[in-house]
Amino acid sequence: MNSVIQEVTNTIIERSKVTRAAYLAKIEKARLKGPHRGILSCGNLAHGFAACSPQEKTDLTQLTKANVGIISSYNDMLSAHQPYEVYPAKIKAAIENVGSVAQFAGGVPAMCDGVTQGQPGMDLSLMSRDVIAMSAAVGLSHNMFDSGIMLGICDKIVPGLVMSALTFGHLPFIFIPAGPMESGIPNKEKARIRQLYAQGKVGRDELLESESKSYHSAGTCTFYGTANSNQLVVEVMGLHLPGASFVNPGTELRDALTDAASVQATRITDLGTEYRPVGHIVDEKSVVNGIVALLATGGSTNHTMHLVAMAKAAGILVNWDDFDALSSVTPLIAKIYPNGEADINHFQAAGGMAYLIKELLRGGFLHNDVTTICGEGLDKYTQEPIVRDGKLMWVDGPDKALDSEVLATIEKPFKADGGLSALSGNLGRAVIKTSSLRPGKATVKAPAVVFESQHDIDAAFNAGDLDKDCVVVVRYQGPRAVGMPELHKLTPPLSVLQDKGFSVALVTDGRMSGASGKVPAAIHLYPEALDGGLIAKVQNGDIIEICAEKNIVHLHVSEEELAKRIVTVKDLTEDREGMGRELFNGLRQAMTTPEEGASCVFHEA
Repeated sequence: MNSVIQEVTNTIIERSKVTRAAYLAKIEKARLKGPHRGILSCGNLAHGFAACSPQEKTDLTQLTKANVGIISSYNDMLSAHQPYEVYPAKIKAAIENVGSVAQFAGGVPAMCDGVTQGQPGMDLSLMSRDVIAMSAAVGLSHNMFDSGIMLGICDKIVPGLVMSALTFGHLPFIFIPAGPMESGIPNKEKARIRQLYAQGKVGRDELLESESKSYHSAGTCTFYGTANSNQLVVEVMGLHLPGASFVNPGTELRDALTDAASVQATRITDLGTEYRPVGHIVDEKSVVNGIVALLATGGSTNHTMHLVAMAKAAGILVNWDDFDALSSVTPLIAKIYPNGEADINHFQAAGGMAYLIKELLRGGFLHNDVTTICGEGLDKYTQEPIVRDGKLMWVDGPDKALDSEVLATIEKPFKADGGLSALSGNLGRAVIKTSSLRPGKATVKAPAVVFESQHDIDAAFNAGDLDKDCVVVVRYQGPRAVGMPELHKLTPPLSVLQDKGFSVALVTDGRMSGASGKVPAAIHLYPEALDGGLIAKVQNGDIIEICAEKNIVHLHVSEEELAKRIVTVKDLTEDREGMGRELFNGLRQAMTTPEEGASCVFHEA
């Protein structure tokens, strides 16, 4: 093992000793109660299988056959989740064929940041992760199940499902993806049209045509945002079948993988000899593996919160210093848009997960002494699935990348580090993604231009007020203020300013999308403005310095001057009403800091 990665792992193990031990004791206590159907009263059990067939009722009564609970994020408005419509029936059929039972335990909400970007609904996005965790817990709370299958893809859905699964950590869980849509127009062309639209050089018709050619069919978006980062992380953590992440929907291989995963969910229950509960699979080493794989591919910054929350659900304590230390030694060996021109289908064709995991194992960057849904170690994950003569099998993945512009080697990486830094300074703590930055853009020191809403920036941009070196500050966007919306709407105008030659950066207590990174952005800043963070005292013209190489985010204003400034807290009434936002006011007040996962379910009173 790489010595730094081993050291970080040891630090996490030591830091988590008490909480992890308490978690393992909790799930062992749950396991010792045995199959929960056995302790249900006759009335309880009768309700639980009333709609089942006579044979299923017999099987569930005898407690000898596994009952698999299905949790799904299906809806037919969102492309990533639409394929899940037919999955429950497929899963039930595959499980019935091996003599076990599956029941649809419940559905969870699935919202799309792409639809809500810049809209009021975006304020619900981050909190939806915890709502998903709670919703899945309700579905699993009937104590009818020996294992579970999680159907989820996008930004907040998979982290929420992982958090919920770990709450039922004595049960095995398998995550089944639906895969990415086939490639549309190149992501670079899509970004070019967005910038032209921001400059007023093309109209809405041209923009809509471009977007429709990019997002054009069922499946996840093809850029490497949070959705595809989710799939990569979950596979490396051993919760997918090997090679399952990026197989297109509606293909023979996709269907075969779904059937195989369904059957596997019956094999790893506590009713047999291959018991692999999710609470044991997700341990300190698997969490580190997930972070390393994310960094090695330039994945979504949203996981600086999601992986923290996921780990905490298993009693594991991770912070941004861990991300920073791991990033310092993890080579960037994948270039997928936005840190390259390839999309996720090109990544898959170039060698995909099998090559990535094989290469990271070869360099000592991944722990191989871990448990997965397939057994011990990650060697199985260096293979890729194929269908041959109608049968699913796994063959060795490529030893060399099939496209050196997309996948590199550990000896000659695209970048020596993972492109993520934790920033500290008098402004607080933040993170910055550097894997997509152009050379020389890791440091910006310029006057501040302050906004309290992302919607005010368009007018300033159109008026030419931002045509200068500047650090755009967008505050009152934090978890407790408005739920920490993504501010990806800012990417096109700030990119235009950068292309004009201006030194420009962003500082915010909000988030940026997993698809961002071209413009240096100190994001997830805390303490947030609403909590009295220094960002609330920043004024136009103040000099702010961001330096990813030195891990700095600093406001160059004297303590004496800052002491004189009186903060007038923004009236957030309008930002907390409409589009259902008022229903979330209680959850918002319970949100932890971004470095603690920005979670309301793990809030400690």
